[in-house]
Amino acid sequence: MKIIHYTEVELEPVTVEGAEKAQIRWLIAQKDGAPTFAMRMFEIEPGGHTPYHQHNWEHEVYCLSGKGALVTERGEMAFGADDAIFVDPNLIHTFKNVGNETLKFLCLIPHEQPVIKKALNPFADEEANNC
Repeated sequence: MKIIHYTEVELEPVTVEGAEKAQIRWLIAQKDGAPTFAMRMFEIEPGGHTPYHQHNWEHEVYCLSGKGALVTERGEMAFGADDAIFVDPNLIHTFKNVGNETLKFLCLIPHEQPVIKKALNPFADEEANNC
């Protein structure tokens, strides 16, 4: 279990080629004992963006503040605070800040190598991950 304020997690630059004015906080990851998913917080300055990229997993995103656009081969879709976004696997995409303030969003992704943990429920099958 982990409870931490986001400001206690280091804000690191996104160093992937093509990213501009984008930073990330790894709020919850495998190092914290999370077996399946990582929770990240992105902070993108005005005019900034993540790299235009694709991968074989989905994203679940929740916008905390600011104004952004999800840019894909299908076009550009605007989003803002309190919007939830699903990005399909293998879709080429980027998130960009189209506003005048920092764009902040949570992004959840699966780990490349998930870890199977014993069930939390003592009455469940040993292989189950129950919540």
